[in-house]
Parts: sequence; C-alpha cells; structure tokens
Amino acid sequence: MKDFVTALGLVLVIEGAFYALAPAVAKIMMRQGIAASDSVLRGCGLVALALGVAIVWLARI
Repeated sequence: MKDFVTALGLVLVIEGAFYALAPAVAKIMMRQGIAASDSVLRGCGLVALALGVAIVWLARI
C-alpha cells in the first residue's frame, strides 16, 4: 500500500509540474487529444501502460 501511495504521489508531482511549468503546451496537447480518434488514444494508452509496467518491473529486479 505504501508503494502505491508513493507512486500516486509521484504521478501527481510530475503532472502538476508539467501544468505549472508549461500550461500553453498542456492546452495544445489537450486540443490534440480531443481531435484524435479513439483508436489512436487507446493505442497511446496501451503503449504508456506497457512502458509503465516495464519500468516498474525493471526497477523491482
């Protein structure tokens, strides 16, 4: 449970830093996300998910 809360906190730190440091870029990316098809967003989500799992797995070995 402690690892999960730590990971959640790190996600919030990274996303918060992105929005605080580059709000204009965040808005552009949001517009592009809205314009993208569901299949493109799903594919990007699956790639991000796989990379995240791989990073966590590599960090744990």
